[in-house]
Amino acid sequence: MASINSNNFHDDFTDEEKSILKSHFSNSDRAVFAITTPRQVDRGALMSRYSRTDKTMRRIFLNEFANNPMRGEEFYQKILLEYGDDSVAELGEAQIAIEWISNIAAKKIEDHRIGLSYLEKSSRYVAFDRKVNGQYKYYREKKIMASPYADQYIQACDYTFDTYSKNIQPMQKFIKELKPIEHFHFFDSISKQEVSYGNLKSSTDIESARRIYEATIRAKSLDVLRAILPASTLTNLGITGNGRAFEYLLSTMFASDLTEIKLLADQLYTELNKIIPAFIKRANDKYGQSLQKYITDTKKAISIIAQQSLTGIEIDSSPQNVKLLNYEDNLDAEVNVASAILYDSTVGHSLEKIIHHIRSAPEYERHKVIQTFTKFRNNRRQRPGRAFEMTEYTFEMFTNFGMFRDLHRHRILTMERQLLSTKHGYDIPPEIYGLDILKDFKDCMYKSHEVYEMIDKKMPEEAQYVVNFAYKYPYFIKINLREACHMIELRTIPQGHHDYRTVCQEMFRQIKKVHPILASGIKFVDLNTYELERFGAEKNMDKKKRGIN
Repeated sequence: MASINSNNFHDDFTDEEKSILKSHFSNSDRAVFAITTPRQVDRGALMSRYSRTDKTMRRIFLNEFANNPMRGEEFYQKILLEYGDDSVAELGEAQIAIEWISNIAAKKIEDHRIGLSYLEKSSRYVAFDRKVNGQYKYYREKKIMASPYADQYIQACDYTFDTYSKNIQPMQKFIKELKPIEHFHFFDSISKQEVSYGNLKSSTDIESARRIYEATIRAKSLDVLRAILPASTLTNLGITGNGRAFEYLLSTMFASDLTEIKLLADQLYTELNKIIPAFIKRANDKYGQSLQKYITDTKKAISIIAQQSLTGIEIDSSPQNVKLLNYEDNLDAEVNVASAILYDSTVGHSLEKIIHHIRSAPEYERHKVIQTFTKFRNNRRQRPGRAFEMTEYTFEMFTNFGMFRDLHRHRILTMERQLLSTKHGYDIPPEIYGLDILKDFKDCMYKSHEVYEMIDKKMPEEAQYVVNFAYKYPYFIKINLREACHMIELRTIPQGHHDYRTVCQEMFRQIKKVHPILASGIKFVDLNTYELERFGAEKNMDKKKRGIN
């Protein structure tokens, strides 16, 4: 394969050098290559050293790394610790698994948006009904277990898990009776048409249809019943990230008020120190401890001010789920977005003059610019460009904690939240009424609220563990139009959870009310309702597995 370097600049490596490079790079004779050297610290150091020399990377490796196994550590000791160049810490990456942690700890870790990617156990596909060594899988927080409230905490959590577990099969049966398989259309691989279950022609299609239906019913049942689970429910979390992000994550975890998170910080530091030690050295050294003190001192001081300043303000027990609080005047928003659109397609014109022109231009001209910008979008993955970032919205949200967990995954936005509590009431899924388990559901909520009130008086942070997913949770989201477009279109797809679909639909309606032309760019919002959300997605996955077009 010929090199893409048309000027034919290249390194001349000897056969011996090529033999050495073979184990550390994907090739030794092309201008594009992958770094495959096994040590993470060397890969990161090579990338950073690359910016500080005129040598090519493979030549750097041969001259400085091949015969010096400690070169990577030496480099980071000098650059990262002595010079304080934080950006080089982004060149070291790690994949970490954290298991048997509470949903409280998982969300605190996932608050860190930049430089880290997360995968968490799903409450839609995984049931939480199994016991381990005779115990349900929820976190038994040390301070709570050492307090006078330990027995009440165990009783409340056990009751919620009992209620959840005993109703999984009845809920599936109820939903099947409500939506029998005969009401759905499946893909007939023989006729290549959508047909009802009773008209399927082959045993393979019948078996496939049953599998799709059962998976859909199970997902729906678990979707409904997750509202009962407490925030202490144990989950597993996978994290991929760079050293700089892990370093900051560790420092904030060490500064946490929760014992669980501090213990996790110790364990996480130990494991990361085995694979990317040079990148996380400062997480708990004098620099890291100084950062931790800053975090804790600030939190304590602001808490005192908040208590003094906000005393006497009544807590709203039934707040509006979604409320658009702050947004730009419609004209200003349109002018800013349209000007940014045109700026990208011109040479020499200043943004200031473009803004002045658009503001004085006829309305139809401004609208034409905005509408053309999204005119050729054919699906939600074709996202609008960065000009849509020029206007922002602040929404105050009071959604159930289960729904917050889903919206919390979006990281290109600002999200601030309070402690989880039972102060704002709870949502009741309609299927709870249909199965006639409303009394059990309310008993779960009552028991959790009762224990929460006990623990909250002395341990407000720890009191969060007993709160159920159904309880409403206050937070606000500041989001630009581009990310709003992505979130709304993604979270209103048919296979999404009913709760966050309705919330994102309402977000769209409120944006459309204040910025109708800009909202027209959110072309793939789905405003429909669906009773078995996963049915279409399960059917499509089955078609792909079977190779049916």
